[in-house]
Amino acid sequence: MATPLLHHQVPYPSLSLSLHFLSLNSASPASPKLKLFSVFPSKASPFFFPFSSMGSLSDPFPRLLYPAARRDDSIVDNYHGVFIPDPYRWLEDLESPETKAFVEAQAAVTDSVLAECCEREKLRCEITALFDHERYEAPFKRGEKYFYFHNSGLQSHSVLFVQSKLDSEPEVLLDPNALSEDGTVALSIAAVSRNGKHLAYGLSSNGSDWITIRVMRIDDKKPESDTISWVKFSTVSWTVDGKGFFYSRYSAPKEWDNVDSGMETGINLNHQLYYHFLGTDQSEDLLCWEDPENPKYRFRATVTEDGKVLNCSFSLSLSSSYTYIILYIFEGCDPVNKLYYCDLATLSGGLEGFKGSKGFLSFIKLVDNFEARYSVIANDESEFTFLTNKEAPRYKLVRVDLTKPDEWIDILEEDQKDVLQSAYAVNGNQLLVCYLSNVKHILQIRDLKTGQLLHCLPIDIGSVTEVSGKREDTQIFFGFSSFLTPGIIYKCDLSTSVPEIKIFREVLVPGFNRGDFLVKQVFFPSKDGTKIPMFVVSKKNITLDGSHPTLLYGYGGFNYSLTPYFSVNRVVLARNFGFVFCIANIRGGGEYGEEWHKAGSLSKKQNCFDDFIAASEFLISAGYTNSSRLCIEGGSNGGLLIAACINQRPDLFGCALAHVGVMDMLRFHKFTIGHAWTSEFGCSDIEEEFRWLIRYSPLHNVTRPWQKTSNASIQYPSTMLLTADHDDRVVPLHTFKMLATMQYILKTPQKNPIIARIDRKAGHGAGRSTQKMIEEAADRYGFVAKMMGLSWNH
Repeated sequence: MATPLLHHQVPYPSLSLSLHFLSLNSASPASPKLKLFSVFPSKASPFFFPFSSMGSLSDPFPRLLYPAARRDDSIVDNYHGVFIPDPYRWLEDLESPETKAFVEAQAAVTDSVLAECCEREKLRCEITALFDHERYEAPFKRGEKYFYFHNSGLQSHSVLFVQSKLDSEPEVLLDPNALSEDGTVALSIAAVSRNGKHLAYGLSSNGSDWITIRVMRIDDKKPESDTISWVKFSTVSWTVDGKGFFYSRYSAPKEWDNVDSGMETGINLNHQLYYHFLGTDQSEDLLCWEDPENPKYRFRATVTEDGKVLNCSFSLSLSSSYTYIILYIFEGCDPVNKLYYCDLATLSGGLEGFKGSKGFLSFIKLVDNFEARYSVIANDESEFTFLTNKEAPRYKLVRVDLTKPDEWIDILEEDQKDVLQSAYAVNGNQLLVCYLSNVKHILQIRDLKTGQLLHCLPIDIGSVTEVSGKREDTQIFFGFSSFLTPGIIYKCDLSTSVPEIKIFREVLVPGFNRGDFLVKQVFFPSKDGTKIPMFVVSKKNITLDGSHPTLLYGYGGFNYSLTPYFSVNRVVLARNFGFVFCIANIRGGGEYGEEWHKAGSLSKKQNCFDDFIAASEFLISAGYTNSSRLCIEGGSNGGLLIAACINQRPDLFGCALAHVGVMDMLRFHKFTIGHAWTSEFGCSDIEEEFRWLIRYSPLHNVTRPWQKTSNASIQYPSTMLLTADHDDRVVPLHTFKMLATMQYILKTPQKNPIIARIDRKAGHGAGRSTQKMIEEAADRYGFVAKMMGLSWNH
């Protein structure tokens, strides 16, 4: 569940797991040939395989002996008159000796299995070789300097560079690789002040969501003394004078003296918004907003840039009129928020004059309900343009004058079919807008005042990965990627009558030939007849005989859209094992707007599983694969998806990879930021919502399939659950309890392994080093190859 943000700022506590397991930005030539058609599978197809085909092509392992895990049958919870046992509750204490012993014993089992996966070392070498290529992010300008991220290939993390001009010699500004020997310290936030003089950067350790912010002078690259701790789900927004910035934090966890940061499971409550003055101690920071009566609220502040001031002089000063602090207030993870504002001109002496005050900043409530999303796009004095889904599930642009808060007008109306994903004020009074059209991005230049279409920017079929540009910029940059295009950064000159687009940087992956592959988009019917889109990537000219190993990926939640992206892993699997790779754009995501999202959330969550199962059945009936050669994979909310699907249709899959999944749907809201997900899932404290959660909660629906059918050979597919010890987003107790439950219930006659890969000094996915990503990819796909009887063929 994710909202991508530019320049490494990640404030949303959703369940997003980076899909770009090995490459966020990579590149290659030409364009994929994308075919669009609808196919409706039928069990009458000659390639439909019945239950008896389920499982591995051979029995690669004797039945595993799993470590005994104590069951405490005294733990029984009463949910609205329904008694639910929780025998592995003790695994929720991550620091207990018993839990640590469980983890070590499970790790030994997994190591023994992986040792028999003979293709694992070849995978590691091939992925490493293919991943060893330069990667860039788009440059962004602050003051008179340009900044960009670059990775030479196998560096653990990308390095931040600075240069005076786009063609001048770049200098290293901040190298996160120098901060730890093992790559476990990552750069999570990088925010340059608007005058280009200071960098505020946030560091996270071991993959945790907790961040420590530090400050550096840019001219001489010397660190300032500023250190800000216990930051979480925050951006950094500098005031225009460069004297300080806004950030969000929680109080230090009660157990922090005894528990490693990132391994605590306590609930995150009482978010606070602060302003930090450059060069001062954190204890002197201004508490700008909190809401103890609503402890689950989260806050984020941004500082506006007045368009009229910019257009007049391009000079920025805190004394300029109409500089506003925008306060966004969130409760769950739905695309809705409250929005307040504070006019800095009304503060006598500015923020410095506010020091010592016992009250909060004097925010005015413009939107004081959670009915819709509102995001500021631009302002001219008190006149604001917003992106919103108010009465527009596919989004639109609206305008309001703060002096007339009841008079809202539409500037760009909701499209009839495409989703307005983002808008950026650029080149004075123009907008760069990005639409999502049948899961592919479209870029347009429009007039900021009227919304009128000025130009359509020609881009290939794929995804716009980033946009870099501000209102005063006539030159902007945007990143592009697709299944067959590792990554291109385009420079767009808007000062001409027709925008001039040129390739600024293109990353080439050695040994990758896009001409070897074919991309299709297909549409198939789900259980209720809804047409679901899916991308299918394969080698060219394959025979649809049902023999191909196939990897199906899904997410389906939190309004997050799975658009085309490049993956080194997929290339390696396709070239060396003949894999077909598929992404199912199931309901619950944002591919078709808020209605598509709502159709896969709360009481309708079962639609997600039905869609994914229908995608699997389509791939079999269309002749791509058979059940023994179909592997399904997903992370976070997608990990929940995978676990629910193998519970509901264990016969349909040969292998399953469930990353950092939410497995206990009755207790997820009790840990760290899980309470924010109740807007997506519901909450077991409410009887109606408990009734729909218990029906699919992975932990509570593990059954013995051989007892439910006359076919005694049916088993669960070979399954690897993946988690990490410092995942404080979806805490690892979910995986631990699911693993113990599966191993206990599926003891006999289940032969297919049920194992867990538990990473150390790692978290939910963000900030993971290149080396860790390669090691994990080799392990999980080596496991898949062994379980499905695949041999290296390249």
